[in-house]
Amino acid sequence: MIPVPALALLTGKVRPFARGETSAIDKRPVAGRVHIGRLGITADQQADHRHHGGPDKALHHYPHDHYARWRRDRPDQPLLAGPGAFGENLSTDGLVETAVCIGDRFRLGSALIEVSQGRQPCWKQGERLGWPALPALIVRERLSGWYYRVVEPGEAAAGDALTLVERVHPDWSVARVFGLLVAGDHRRDPTALGVLAGMAALFPGWRKRAGDLMAKG
Repeated sequence: MIPVPALALLTGKVRPFARGETSAIDKRPVAGRVHIGRLGITADQQADHRHHGGPDKALHHYPHDHYARWRRDRPDQPLLAGPGAFGENLSTDGLVETAVCIGDRFRLGSALIEVSQGRQPCWKQGERLGWPALPALIVRERLSGWYYRVVEPGEAAAGDALTLVERVHPDWSVARVFGLLVAGDHRRDPTALGVLAGMAALFPGWRKRAGDLMAKG
């Protein structure tokens, strides 16, 4: 896999949002080098620690490749003019869900990061873009983005290459696993659930989801 440069590294602060809730989904590019620790970029915040952040969701990567598709439906949405519309911490061109696998390890600057799961969309993305149907479209089109855990803390900046250094599950792309566990594809491939339920590199919550789906038959 050819290394791809980071277009932007982004952080956000917790602010009032909608429906009486707060959010740090408003991520904005940061200049210069940032420290990436076990919980992500040092200056980044999350409001909902049940669903965002933590060691297995330290960094959210959303491909800038997808922005052109979303602009086709919302050409006048100013947030789609640059990275950050989906609450991502890392933006790149040239790397998408079909090309990235669970457990992939990448070097970004001096940090070593590992893919832990796809990003399940939520209402806040639709609310931010004024597009309530967006989360369902993300699921239908498998344009989810993904999360990393931080294996080795380090420093990085926009322009640094994201370089694949290890791939342990080449058959388990983010797109495939997202389809199985979020988009209903397990109905066509139920045997895959047993593999996912025992996959150590997969986020524990998604391993449990695989087990629960398998139990339901």
